[in-house]
Amino acid sequence: MTSPTTPITLDTARARARLSELTVVDVRTPGEYAAGHLPGALNIPLDHLGRALPGIRDAAGRRDLLVVCASGARSARACALLAEQGVPAATLDGGTTAWAAAGHDLERTAACEIRAGWSMERQVRCAAGTLVLLGLVLGLLVHPAFQLLSAGVAGGLVFSALTDTCGMAAVLAKLPHNRPRGADLDATLAALRER
Repeated sequence: MTSPTTPITLDTARARARLSELTVVDVRTPGEYAAGHLPGALNIPLDHLGRALPGIRDAAGRRDLLVVCASGARSARACALLAEQGVPAATLDGGTTAWAAAGHDLERTAACEIRAGWSMERQVRCAAGTLVLLGLVLGLLVHPAFQLLSAGVAGGLVFSALTDTCGMAAVLAKLPHNRPRGADLDATLAALRER
């Protein structure tokens, strides 16, 4: 890999060819990870990266590190955070969405272990749509000022698109079904030490 300050991007074909020699870290929520992840990937949600940093640094010293998410946006942020700490990492171009679109298999967690079956993108669309409808209905039935809720959500979606960030996703990631249980993260960190 390149220097720690220059994260690189691997396309799906190159990542697949090198998969056996990479340590793959999936930075999505546990629900997204359970719904489908790269074979052998370990789930360390983006907001837990700091806690996992010592283990990730050790793993990166033994094998090249590939960070993945759904589209590549969160994994690029994770690579930037790791680079700030001197840990070299690559990101998967297009994330697991591109991986699946290329016809590569995804591993899924057993149905009994899945705590949230919806991807973060789907959760955001549902929450945004619900808030917009709620604002419109309350604006018609209660008071027109409730329509500001719909306008606020619309403005947030535009800001999200322009900045490639998502405040609603950050809030939804804190919900119990999107958070890893402590034992899950501890088990993941133990598995990371063995790689």
